[in-house]
Amino acid sequence: MKNIYFLFILLLSFETIQAQEHLLSENAEISVLTVGPGTELNDAFGHSAFRIKDVSRGLDVVYGYGQYDFDSPNFYLKFAQGKLDYLISKSEFNKFYQNYIYFNRSIKAQVLNLSQVEKQKLYDFLINNYKPENRGYLYEFFFDNCATKIKEVANTSVNNSITFNKPKDFEDATFRALIYQNVDKNTWGSFGIDLALGSVIDRQATPEEHMFLPENIYRFFEVATIGTDNRPLVSQNHILFNKKEKYVSTSFLTSPIFIISLIACFIIFITYKDYKNDKRSNWLDISLFVLTGFIGIVILLLWFATDHTGTHQNYNLLWAFVLNIFVIGQFFKNAPSAWFGKYLKLLVIMLCLLTLHWLIGVQVFAIGIIPLLIALFIRYIYLVKQFN
Repeated sequence: MKNIYFLFILLLSFETIQAQEHLLSENAEISVLTVGPGTELNDAFGHSAFRIKDVSRGLDVVYGYGQYDFDSPNFYLKFAQGKLDYLISKSEFNKFYQNYIYFNRSIKAQVLNLSQVEKQKLYDFLINNYKPENRGYLYEFFFDNCATKIKEVANTSVNNSITFNKPKDFEDATFRALIYQNVDKNTWGSFGIDLALGSVIDRQATPEEHMFLPENIYRFFEVATIGTDNRPLVSQNHILFNKKEKYVSTSFLTSPIFIISLIACFIIFITYKDYKNDKRSNWLDISLFVLTGFIGIVILLLWFATDHTGTHQNYNLLWAFVLNIFVIGQFFKNAPSAWFGKYLKLLVIMLCLLTLHWLIGVQVFAIGIIPLLIALFIRYIYLVKQFN
C-alpha cells in the first residue's frame, strides 16, 4: 500500500513540475507570423505560424500547421485522394527565421493583445496539439490549412470572442480570384489549378473565408477586436525581414497560352490541309480523342474519387470529354457507325455550352485553353462534315 501511495505522490509531483515548466511569465509574447510567397507553386500563397516568446524562460519557438507526414503509408495515394493528414510543426524561432531568409521570403509579426490567462490557454492548446496522438489533421486547401488553423486556435484562446472586421481595402472576390492574386493566370501553375478545380471555387467567398490565405490573416487580424469591450486583437506590428527584390525572368515563349497556341495552330493547319486535299489525318483525330478523354478521366476521378472539395462540379469535362477515349475505335473502321456523326455534333454543342458557362460566370477556365478550344471546334466541325 505504501508503494502505491509513493508512486501516486511521485506521479503527481512529476505532473506538477511539467505544468510549471509550461507556465508563461507576465512578459511572454505570442505573435502571429506571416511569411510571404515563395517562388514555387506549393509556397506561392505564403505561410502563417504562431511565435511563443518568453525571454524570462529562454523560450522562443514557432508552431505552424501544414507539415507533410512523409512517414504516412501510401503517402502519394493519400495526397492525391485528399486523405493525407498534415502535421503541426514546432521549431526554434532562429531556425525558422534563417530558413525563410535563405529563401528570401518576407516575415511579418503581429503581437497578439492577449491577457495572461489567454496567452497561457493558447500556449497550452499548442502544446497539447503537438502531442503525437494529436499532431495530425486532415488538410483542406480552402477551409483547413496553415492559415485557417491560426484563426481557429487564436479564437479558441479567447472563447471565440474575436470579431473579424473587414479591412479598409476589402473587396468581395471568388475563391479563384483570390488564387489569381498569388498566381499569374498565364503560368503552368495557374493552368493546372484551373484545370483541376471546379466551379465550386467560382462562388463568392465570405469575408472570413478570405482568410484561407496567410496575407489575409494578416489583414483581418490587423482590424479584428476581442470581446464586448472591442479591444484590438493586435497590439504591435513588426517587420522581421523584408524580401529583397530580385529580377525574375518570365518568358512568354514558355507560357501556357503560347505553347498551346502553337499546338492549336498546328491542329488548324492540318485541318486546312485535310480540307484542301479532301482527306482526313486519322492520327491527329486519334491523338486528340486520347488526350481529351484521358484528361477527362483524371478530372472525373478528382471530382468523384477524392475528398478534395475544390475539384467538384468541374465543367472542363465539356471539352475534356471522357467518352472520347471509348469511341476511338470508330476511326479504325472503313465505315463508322451511323451514330458517330451525331456524337461529333454533340462535341460541338459541348464546346458551345462551355463558352456559355464561361460567359455567364458559372466557371472560369484557364486562359491557356482558349486556343485549344478554337482548334477543337474547327476540327470537330470538319469531322462532322466528313462523317456526314
